[in-house]
Amino acid sequence: MSVSSLHASTVAALESWGAPGAEQDSLRHTYLAFLAASPDACLRASEPGHITASAIVFDATLRHVLLTLHPRVGKWIQLGGHCEPDDATIADAAAREAGEESGIATLHLSSSPVHLHTHPITCSLGLPTRHLDVRYAAVAEPTPDGSPPPIVRSDESIDLAWWSIDALPDNADNADVPELIRQGLDVLR
Repeated sequence: MSVSSLHASTVAALESWGAPGAEQDSLRHTYLAFLAASPDACLRASEPGHITASAIVFDATLRHVLLTLHPRVGKWIQLGGHCEPDDATIADAAAREAGEESGIATLHLSSSPVHLHTHPITCSLGLPTRHLDVRYAAVAEPTPDGSPPPIVRSDESIDLAWWSIDALPDNADNADVPELIRQGLDVLR
């Protein structure tokens, strides 16, 4: 595990990903160019911007999605965050972040990304930067009664809750989360 394996895995994941449309393919090429220009592109120390990893987490029935009320964004969004030098792959980073932020021990991650999104944010560096987010879909282990599994909110969020995919909260990132849900379901079904 090293920064170079994380970087290489991100390049490999993006090179092999069949983007679901021209806009996503354009972002894929932008991410690849950014990675080619910066060996530290996956680390938060990369001030101009950095690759992040996230996952839209579904329950086993694929009828509920787990969202976090993000303190900096101020909206309900998918789970995720910064890659760490110990992450062997970009998928490992997405799974780690989703597990840390949900308290769910076992998540089954999609084999490839499902969506890309770039957004400006002032993150832990305290400086305005850009997150180039590589998004996966994940499914939680089924529970005996079919309900979504219990969750544990981390210190990284204001709130954490399961939502019906047909009844998202009013303050969800409605410009982005519904599309991420659609792309995730397309891959998982």
